[in-house]
Amino acid sequence: MSYRDAIRLVVMGCCLMFGSSCQDADYTYCNLPAKFVFENAYQAPALYTACNSMGEFCTITFSRDGKEFVFKGSSTTSNVPLTAVVGYNGFVLGLSGLVVGLPNIPEMGKTESQVICYELACPNCWEDYNITKPLALKDGTATCNSCRRVYDLNSTGLVTQGEAGRSLYRYRVSYVNNTLVVSNR
Repeated sequence: MSYRDAIRLVVMGCCLMFGSSCQDADYTYCNLPAKFVFENAYQAPALYTACNSMGEFCTITFSRDGKEFVFKGSSTTSNVPLTAVVGYNGFVLGLSGLVVGLPNIPEMGKTESQVICYELACPNCWEDYNITKPLALKDGTATCNSCRRVYDLNSTGLVTQGEAGRSLYRYRVSYVNNTLVVSNR
């Protein structure tokens, strides 16, 4: 047995011992491209509320004509022209758009909630059928009208109703001094 084969056996044994497959490891962040920078979040009240109020979320998409960002929260919608955003030419809003908010439950191992960013497309419809089905947000949940799964936005995007499946895709995000940065590449 070669040294390389011995290492493989040890790694496989560790994976089996911890009850997971090395090939099926579930990472916190997806590998889909996303890039979005928005300074002065207060210019889009739906985004500002989502980033500063626990349990609030908003979606970020492009308008139908592609000339504006649309921020849609639980009680307000804000449209901001692309030209009003510095460096707007390089934005990638994932598959269908972004979901940004401040969960009312801190993640495991943290003492306070931090802004989180999910993909707006249903991960199960994307993985199973290679189609983008945008989610509908309501009261801290996101629902897919196609597969009927309901995801909990306050609890790391887990499926809470419907057939078991993948959690929502997550993107790396930072929110500091009213500037939101989503950068997944």
